[in-house]
Amino acid sequence: MTSTVNIHEAKTHLSRLLARVAGGDEVVIAKNGVPMARLIPASSPRPRTPGRFRGQIHGVEALFDPLQPEDADLWTCGHAADPLAHPTPAHLPGKGVNGE
Repeated sequence: MTSTVNIHEAKTHLSRLLARVAGGDEVVIAKNGVPMARLIPASSPRPRTPGRFRGQIHGVEALFDPLQPEDADLWTCGHAADPLAHPTPAHLPGKGVNGE
């Protein structure tokens, strides 16, 4: 069963509303007659299943390959057009933010 209450009533009688929700009811909280939120029973989370995605994720081997120099520069310095890019590290001469 769904019922609608205003915000003041919800604040005043939250414990009672939660007891109703735990019993299977649904409560809609409204402000000036406009629904704003809905109280529903929280479902219990499913237990985790280790290895659930085994064999379904491919291409992760490439994550362990060495980076190409250009990719390493982007990783450490950022893109030249990025206004928040970091200045060039000392070990990367000529690869600054402004292409210097």
